[in-house]
Amino acid sequence: MAKDRSEPDLDLELADLPPELRWREWMRRIEAVLFASASPVPREDLARVVGQGASVDLLVEDLAAELEGRAFEVAWVAGGWIFRTRATYAPAIRAAADIGDQLLDLSEFDVAVLAAIAYHQPITRDALKDIFGKEISRDLIGRLHARDLIGTGPRSPRRGAPYTFVTTEQFLVAFGLESLRDLPDREQLEDAGVVAEASQVDFG
Repeated sequence: MAKDRSEPDLDLELADLPPELRWREWMRRIEAVLFASASPVPREDLARVVGQGASVDLLVEDLAAELEGRAFEVAWVAGGWIFRTRATYAPAIRAAADIGDQLLDLSEFDVAVLAAIAYHQPITRDALKDIFGKEISRDLIGRLHARDLIGTGPRSPRRGAPYTFVTTEQFLVAFGLESLRDLPDREQLEDAGVVAEASQVDFG
């Protein structure tokens, strides 16, 4: 979301409305902002569309309650709120929607490499080769870059200063994580079948 952008015509306080209608209007504004945003919206950005002292958390909570039973939900990921489709509808989306280049097309090994980057970042291609016992292709790295799941990290302090890779905010959004602290442990990854092709990977 754009920062420090003021809207002079926006009446934040809505003092002419009774309290219940004022609250509902604030909820609708938050809903509109989340609907229009492709990335998580932080609390401070949502506070710009409601009255002073209004609780953004409670407004979002009420909005989430209204969405119960709907195909989408409000989720807190990567330091903000975002609308996302409920997981139970993923098969329907895959069956009907054009999602050719999206995350769902990643192979099991692609996801294993992505997990290794997430756990060991910043990490070089040589370090990934050591983990997996084989060269990680530039095409694979390119696929992860193209989906904005990884980015270029700081240069390695080693001789030649090779590039390193790190995960992005889009990685957190794609996997529904608030932060990297929410990454599952290795046993959970194995149970989910994510690292089956890389059984030698040490995520400790």
